Amino acid sequence: MSAEESTGERTGEAAASGSGAASGTGGRAPRTALVTALMLAMALAALDSSIVSTAVPQIVGDLGGFSVFSWLFAGYLLAVTVTLPVYGKLSDTFGRKPVLLFGIALFIVGSLLCALAWNMAVLIAFRLVQGLGGGALQGTVQTLAADLYPLKDRPRIQARMSSVWAASAVAGPALGGLIASYADWRWIFLINLPLGGLALWMLARHLVEPVRSPGRRGPVDWAGALAVFACGGLLLFALVQGGVAWPWLSAPSLGLLGASAVLAGLVVRIERRAAEPIIPGWVWRRRTIAAVNLALGALGLLMVAPLVFVPTYAQSVLGLGAVSAGLVMSAMTLTWPASAAFSQHVYRRIGFRNSAAVGISLAAVILFSFTLLPHPARPWQPTLIMLLLGAALGLFQLPLIVGVQSTVGWSERGTTTASVLFCRQVGQSLGAALFGAVANATIAARLAHAPMSGLPDHLDGVSEALERPELLPRAAADYLREAVAAAVDHIFLGATAAAVAALLVLLLLAPRRFPILEEHREKRPADT
Repeated sequence: MSAEESTGERTGEAAASGSGAASGTGGRAPRTALVTALMLAMALAALDSSIVSTAVPQIVGDLGGFSVFSWLFAGYLLAVTVTLPVYGKLSDTFGRKPVLLFGIALFIVGSLLCALAWNMAVLIAFRLVQGLGGGALQGTVQTLAADLYPLKDRPRIQARMSSVWAASAVAGPALGGLIASYADWRWIFLINLPLGGLALWMLARHLVEPVRSPGRRGPVDWAGALAVFACGGLLLFALVQGGVAWPWLSAPSLGLLGASAVLAGLVVRIERRAAEPIIPGWVWRRRTIAAVNLALGALGLLMVAPLVFVPTYAQSVLGLGAVSAGLVMSAMTLTWPASAAFSQHVYRRIGFRNSAAVGISLAAVILFSFTLLPHPARPWQPTLIMLLLGAALGLFQLPLIVGVQSTVGWSERGTTTASVLFCRQVGQSLGAALFGAVANATIAARLAHAPMSGLPDHLDGVSEALERPELLPRAAADYLREAVAAAVDHIFLGATAAAVAALLVLLLLAPRRFPILEEHREKRPADT
């Protein structure tokens, strides 16, 4: 038995779940103002993509750049992903408050710059600035959620954070549509200024951290931070552009992937020599953290299926409008927070690992059931599947995040949380590239073997044809819808495989009982 497992057996999850705060409030619930400020900060990141996506036609109509507008999202995702581990380490070194305040301030500056953009290239560059702030928001807010609540109460604040994402998934497209229809698209970004300013003021006023010993602060690994940023940026650039701007097996793709591998080796070399590495080796040497990283990486991959392809399925196959298609997908966000809040009653009885295993097992069955839908399905059928999927994933994700945060002390929690979120983001980026290639290959094969004429002769024409199916012969339109449905079925089979992989990681790698630390070993940030 490893030392980690032995510690877990000694302390026990059940005992820890009923004890005092692991990180920072001395058993006192944080003030409502502070929790509200954290939710506002999270809302800045949660609203971003959903509200911007609805204004894309207006932005492109004003600034041009249709061929590169996807980088409005890819660039932001790139900056968030590669800065997560950097901010995680910085929050462990200098504290959560300065990192979070800096991230909000940078996000506000980026939003203002986006509102002032004069062409698409400049807007994409300013979206990168926004993303540099967004990386601090996502990781640090999740870390503070663990700092502020004792383990037994932590699901409440995590459920509140999940509800922010749920509300944003529903309200974001509606708000973005209203702004795009009745105001200038620049207000999409300007709306962040009062929200961010309020969150900034409330956090500066209410969040108080203890003074830490200067001896605990090592030199900042800026070389490692730059290497991580360069490696992650090059890899995500290759994944986003591969199969779109150039073929996967072309010189640009192979060159970028090869350069990413070289930079990854450089990151390992730098981090091994650094006194305080940005990505310390212990996040992979500890079984619990490594297992959670891999499991949530698989979650990021499988989430591409409902988030990206269900709206496409609802519009192209079921013939729903954009708003209705978004509601089918967002049904998942209604049950996710409720399931996450309920999960504490499950993991107190059967443990963190087993709770997550139950959730991902249910998710695998639900994802596979999507491939069994009749053609054409009725709208309530995929909506029901999304509702059930949200409930299963809430039971899977939150026990892992709460559990892994409870295995480390305050000085390691930011790095641990950032590594988990980083792996989930990388999984989502890999999933977007992999599943996009699968969808394109399926539809291209169907078009190549079509038994009738009148169909688009290239993939770019598929979306145009489905937007105006009345211009196609009825048999051709039906065949095209079936081709899209087949592609989405293949995507959900891949998502099912990712869920099974996550289950195997939990069963084979994660310890049966997470090694929960004893409460109050060191002083943590307090809320006043």
